[in-house]
Amino acid sequence: MNLAAIVSAAVVLLLSILSLRLLDTYYWSSLRSLLPFTPSSPVADLVAWNGTIYTSDASLPFADAMAVRRGRVLRVGSYSSLKMGRVELRDVNRKEEFVRRIEEAARNSKPGSWILGGGWNNDLWGGELPLASWVDEVTPANPVWVTRMDGHMGLANSVALELAGISKLSEDPKGGIISRTADGELTGLLIDSAMKLLLASIPEVSLNERREALVRASKYALTKGVTTVVDFGRYFPGAPVEFSWQDFSDVYQWADSSGRMIIRVCLFFPVETWSLLLDQINKFGRVLSQWIYLGGVKDFADGSLGSSSALFHEPYLNEPHNHGLQLIEHERLLNMTVTSDKSGLQVAIHAIGDKANDLVLDVYQSVASMNGVRDRRFRIEHAQHLAMGAAARFSQQGIIASVQPDHLLDDADSASKKLGKERADLGSYLFRSLLGSNGGLAFGSDWPVADIDPLHSIRTAIRRIPPGWEDPWGPTECLTLKEAINAYTISAAHACFLDNDLGSLAPGKLADFVILSTDSWDHLAAGGSASVVATYIGGVRSIP
Repeated sequence: MNLAAIVSAAVVLLLSILSLRLLDTYYWSSLRSLLPFTPSSPVADLVAWNGTIYTSDASLPFADAMAVRRGRVLRVGSYSSLKMGRVELRDVNRKEEFVRRIEEAARNSKPGSWILGGGWNNDLWGGELPLASWVDEVTPANPVWVTRMDGHMGLANSVALELAGISKLSEDPKGGIISRTADGELTGLLIDSAMKLLLASIPEVSLNERREALVRASKYALTKGVTTVVDFGRYFPGAPVEFSWQDFSDVYQWADSSGRMIIRVCLFFPVETWSLLLDQINKFGRVLSQWIYLGGVKDFADGSLGSSSALFHEPYLNEPHNHGLQLIEHERLLNMTVTSDKSGLQVAIHAIGDKANDLVLDVYQSVASMNGVRDRRFRIEHAQHLAMGAAARFSQQGIIASVQPDHLLDDADSASKKLGKERADLGSYLFRSLLGSNGGLAFGSDWPVADIDPLHSIRTAIRRIPPGWEDPWGPTECLTLKEAINAYTISAAHACFLDNDLGSLAPGKLADFVILSTDSWDHLAAGGSASVVATYIGGVRSIP
């Protein structure tokens, strides 16, 4: 076996992948096609995947997977979208195709059943945000809820809005926006914590479905060479904090005790529940088994760029009164972080806009000063857009930047439109600047916002060439192959206190590794592609 083909402990360990997408109820509802056939969600007889499929269909010329049922093509797209049973809108670049896919889903569903899915990116069709009126006519008997690719915004049709009791008289919840026209009419778009107003109306999936989805999602992650994931749970601003704990006890602990865990997980929980996590750690320690690790707590500072809710010092280019959303008051964020940190818990905070990142950096600096010196490994999830000097503060304060390279591909065009080219070019996705002198840069995927494919993300970090571009976006921020792999492995393990067991192939550590389809380091270093031939967990071959 050529040692050059073995990549250290993960081209695998992904930070923030949310690999099981325990993020919200609608996603679990959309996993039904993983399970035995139901009339509203047909299951394929055959799935062809892991190849390049030319379709001769102008709306989707190429795909890597195809589902077949009763001799006819059921769905074409990515393997992830076929197995996860969503209305896949990720590649849609025309309004007409957006509507067609939702109409097709409605035709295949019972009246009254929910049409769920997402992944849409309005920048692909020019930037216009979708409206409920686009799909109302083709979904008169079905409620619809489809989220934007970043998970911070979703579109509901009029049926869904009525079921949820959302009207033009409804007030915006704290940390969220119910989008309206200039005349006050609902557009169907719900942003950040406003999504909770609708999600409560989507029927919960059964416990058995959630458990089955865990197994299926884990198998898919293994095919990509992922052996350990960090899961932040079904948690977003305004969501019930109990969801993450329900999944911990009813899904993860069940799978562990019944021998069904096949991938290692590090779990984070809502910061409001820090005392519950502390109690678990005091009773059982951080390592519950060879499969389950207790991580820390998470909070949100802002929204996302694509939803125009990321928090910036300067307003959005075409929205002079919009600086984004601050999802938590400074005093509350400081108090929750102080309390969690004083209890010895690791803290991770979502921040995308430059003002949100400065806010969190300030909070972390204050907490460290108040609680004293210790190995705390504070994390900022995403750290996508930074003000001048902020990248250096990460290194100076010992803050870990948990970054997802493939988001760069989706944001390159929209960042210039929303922020202006100069501002976007100077402050976005500063991989090399964040790497600093202490290696505090950890990579992940944020699946299913982006596909769970570390090899693709490593290539992105090396090349930084968005679709349709000839040159890199921010060439001085490109990483070397070694730096990108380290960010996915040893640095990612360090970022969640797992580096004693994972993250590198060293004597005494767990033998988690992958074998790739190439034995040429130079090929990968030049930005070449490769695929996973085999994934090993604890020295035992898993799948494929």
